[in-house]
Amino acid sequence: MNFPVTRLRRLRQNETLRNMVEETILRPADLVMPLFVCPGTKVKNPIKSMPGNFQLSVDMMVENCKELYDKGVKSILLFGIPEEKDEHGLVATHDDAIVQRAVIAIKKALPEMFIIADICNCEYTTHGHCGTIIDGDVHNDLTLETLSKQALSFARVGVNMVAPSDMMDGRVGHMRAALDKAGFYNMPVMSYSAKYASAFYGPFRDAAESAPQFGNRATYQMNPSNSDEALREIEQDIVEGADIVMVKPALSYLDIIRRTKDTFNIPIAAYNVSGEFSMVKAAAAKGWIDEERIVKEILTSIKRAGADIILSYHTQEIIDKL
Repeated sequence: MNFPVTRLRRLRQNETLRNMVEETILRPADLVMPLFVCPGTKVKNPIKSMPGNFQLSVDMMVENCKELYDKGVKSILLFGIPEEKDEHGLVATHDDAIVQRAVIAIKKALPEMFIIADICNCEYTTHGHCGTIIDGDVHNDLTLETLSKQALSFARVGVNMVAPSDMMDGRVGHMRAALDKAGFYNMPVMSYSAKYASAFYGPFRDAAESAPQFGNRATYQMNPSNSDEALREIEQDIVEGADIVMVKPALSYLDIIRRTKDTFNIPIAAYNVSGEFSMVKAAAAKGWIDEERIVKEILTSIKRAGADIILSYHTQEIIDKL
């Protein structure tokens, strides 16, 4: 029916009624906080391009996680800045590597904290690319070996989930087979399935010290113009054994999240990345926006598009306001 019989404003008359008919509800359980662990003790290095975020040594990471857990943050994603790097990223495959040490310490202090370990090589290679370089480009199949070694090490030290972010072909299947062979068949894999070669990653590369030393990552990360290809990538990861698929970045790719939700019956994660975070912070610092309102609106839009899990640097500030 049409106006005046139908008046859509009737359901907007007051806050109680608006809440009763609210379609998308953002919950603390939906959010994951990304964190950066670095060498040393008592280290808390501010990340200039990401206000409120820090590179933290293992001891400071434990204290930060205690504070986060008390605020309601129950899940974190760990990235590592190693003491040294090598050509292949093998420094990240040992049980005493930087992220692994953090996992052990956090689990000792907070057994219930859900820890996700990012699996890639860009933070650990001298060249800043996500795998082994052969003839000027990342060699797909050699890189799979390193990635699976990382996954096995993370499983041994007690992570709750592994998250390959490298965009190599076949890495989910290779990793799944390695984990299962070693007895870690219950280890979930959250794959960065549709990860785009985006300009929104700039602040992260500052935080993780992972900028490529030559070229770019366009030979393995996706072309931002492509949508159909994302569904092929996601389908391939599902076939190979991914338990959760991820779209990254989130805001410029809400259509990809929606298409994924409509196409596949699988949990979907979305990464509200560093550039998206830092733009909000910069505008808020100028007094141009209401930061709390806009953060809630952004995160709600990501969930409304179809994401079940949202990885966001806003988590630590917004979670107790939901």
